[in-house]
Amino acid sequence: MTYLNSNDLSFKIRPYLIGLVALVFLFTACNGETNTNVERNSPVEVKSEKENTPDSFDASFADGITEAIFQDYLHLRTAFVHADMDEAKAVARELIERLTAEESQALSAAKEIADAQDIEKQRAAFYQLSEALAPIFEEGLTGGTIYEQYCPMAFDNQGASWFSDSKEIRNPYFGDKMLTCGKVKRTIQ
Repeated sequence: MTYLNSNDLSFKIRPYLIGLVALVFLFTACNGETNTNVERNSPVEVKSEKENTPDSFDASFADGITEAIFQDYLHLRTAFVHADMDEAKAVARELIERLTAEESQALSAAKEIADAQDIEKQRAAFYQLSEALAPIFEEGLTGGTIYEQYCPMAFDNQGASWFSDSKEIRNPYFGDKMLTCGKVKRTIQ
């Protein structure tokens, strides 16, 4: 019986062969391409050509103030889609400047968004803002289309609506966790 001697040539070559096989496997497995997949748990960056661009929506309103409020509202919705608390606060402050005392529920909700230290509290106030602005948007719309969208899972399955200038669902209540959860509840023209 012969034992493997450390001076044996095959014993010395074995690690190099294993390394060579591993390299060949690595290069052929990728087929010369780089991995362009995003990890499942990495945050999703959501962008749209319409987002944050003035006059990008086709809806028109009876007056410039209502149109500016709608534009701020869309900007606020986008901030929640991106889970950006600071941006939501900044936009809410702009919205507070536009709202009047007659729009007290909307004004109160905007102040809650601006003052909240937690994004879930901001999102709850955004729902209240959506409810308060609904009649203003409906009555003020003179042309184009806006969409009332609805997520049945928002707020522990109680459901919540929001407004959009697009049929595409971008859920402000869940952001990238459940970005497309929801449906168009109503088309307003």
